[in-house]
Amino acid sequence: MASNSDIIIVGGGAVGAACARELATRGREVAIIEPGTEMGQAWRAAAGMLAPQIEADGSDPLLRFALHARDHYDGLAAELGETTGIDLGLWREGIARVALDQADAESLRLKVDWQKGHGLPCEWLGPPELRDRWPWLGPAVGALWAPRDGALDPARLVEALLKDARRRGATVIRDRIVGVESAGSSVSGVIGEREHYGASQVVIAAGAWAGQIRGLPRTIPVQPVRGQMAALPWPSTMARAIVYHKNSYLVARGGEAILGSTMEYVGFDPAVTSAGLAQIFASGLALCPGLSRSKVRRTWAGLRPVMPDGKPILGEEPRLQGLWYACGHGRNGILLAGLTGVIMARLICGEPVGLELGDLGPERFGSQES
Repeated sequence: MASNSDIIIVGGGAVGAACARELATRGREVAIIEPGTEMGQAWRAAAGMLAPQIEADGSDPLLRFALHARDHYDGLAAELGETTGIDLGLWREGIARVALDQADAESLRLKVDWQKGHGLPCEWLGPPELRDRWPWLGPAVGALWAPRDGALDPARLVEALLKDARRRGATVIRDRIVGVESAGSSVSGVIGEREHYGASQVVIAAGAWAGQIRGLPRTIPVQPVRGQMAALPWPSTMARAIVYHKNSYLVARGGEAILGSTMEYVGFDPAVTSAGLAQIFASGLALCPGLSRSKVRRTWAGLRPVMPDGKPILGEEPRLQGLWYACGHGRNGILLAGLTGVIMARLICGEPVGLELGDLGPERFGSQES
């Protein structure tokens, strides 16, 4: 064994970093094992939207979790800013989900009615209000307005979580984990490409790669879904805003207009393609036609970890003591990351979770054993 730790976190993205920070805060000896590559991580394909309400109509089993996760960032951003000096770029000035035709408008009106009926702040904005608030907006017949939704900068979030985790005693090891080791009915460590690492607790937070780790007692059916994105200058004449339409969005961040995103099942390929960029430019320009005169600053892509049922896996593996899962967050990774760290730390440390999670445990997927 190269080293021994109390707890190993496999994966140093937003979820893994949040878990490490919370566990280190509780005095646990934590090692984060992360390949260190800059290709494909899910947080690189994230606009950073904190937007649980833009699609909420009661059919989302994660809604309460997501609402708590969004609000959790108010305190977390302040704490990280104080301890690390890193500004997460958190702002909660609202998100508009626009309707571009009457059929879409009818669907969004139902969502607005449902949310208002359940005590959530939500409004319907008609064309006059849209023109008044966002005169640059393309043709739209209305919008769902979620005034408490917002965004943060995913890269700053990951940087701050890792920095604060280190400050609290966590270590970061550069290696790619390929397997889990066990001794009897308990986990004993993990196998890296370079070394073996011992631990009595292991948290699988490896994103889209979680299902490729050998030695897990069950199949983790996570799939990588590529999201391509682009950044253009945000016009100085436009107040910052976030506008969403189905799977496309326009996010003001750091003087840039972030456009996204695709949902492509292409395996572990984080390449940017002309077809993908054409799709997001077409969608983005429909939201803000004035951007057609802007020069593209950069393009990139990442791989989201998507589960078949759209829900993450959170909890302990019943067939192997000390093995935990915190993966499969899909498009909600940034939104759920901060609170996921708290939940996993509470579970591992035997504390009350304080939130009804529903069916997020690993038992819903089949065992590797016959």
